[in-house]
Amino acid sequence: MKLHGYFRSSAAWRVRIALALKGLDYDQVFVHLRHGDQRVPAFLKVNPQGLVPALEVEDGEILTQSLAICEYLEEVYPQPPLLLGSALERARIRAFAYAIACEIHPVQNLRVLNRIKALGQDEADVRAWAQETIATGFDACEALLDGQAGPYCFGAQVTLADVFLVPQMANARRFGVELRWPRLRDVEAACQSHPAFDTTRPDRQPDAE
Repeated sequence: MKLHGYFRSSAAWRVRIALALKGLDYDQVFVHLRHGDQRVPAFLKVNPQGLVPALEVEDGEILTQSLAICEYLEEVYPQPPLLLGSALERARIRAFAYAIACEIHPVQNLRVLNRIKALGQDEADVRAWAQETIATGFDACEALLDGQAGPYCFGAQVTLADVFLVPQMANARRFGVELRWPRLRDVEAACQSHPAFDTTRPDRQPDAE
């Protein structure tokens, strides 16, 4: 497999974590988002949205969107599972991951922030926008984990929820958000000692700057 990504992209990091958890080998293709590599015609043939990640799978097909990629990996390579338990429990894991992937991250990503700047907002206002988006989302995420025991989001095993939480915690730090959520901090700490999270960190990627 071949993963098109950028070291600092939290969406690409999610896929790196999932691949590592599944023990899958892959090559990396580096797409420098700040240099505009995602807008060149060659990459738009890979992903017409001009976004990372994109995953080329063994049969030559290309998958986009980190959620879709992770769920594909879960279906094709079911061990170890990232969606555990009953249908209700799996739905809760998905809901947590979706809260980050659909409600928090898209509103504070680089493309949206650049559009806000283009509308005349200064750097301080843009940063405040990102901080409020993350903080409000994490308030909800902390509540979604209320009553959940174990070192990880939903128990003693890593799930899709953890895969999505850790990169978003890194985003929060990058924007200077005060991490006031004890349960989220504890989960992140547990994940950081897991090799799949540690080896896939942005600063450990070949294209890190």
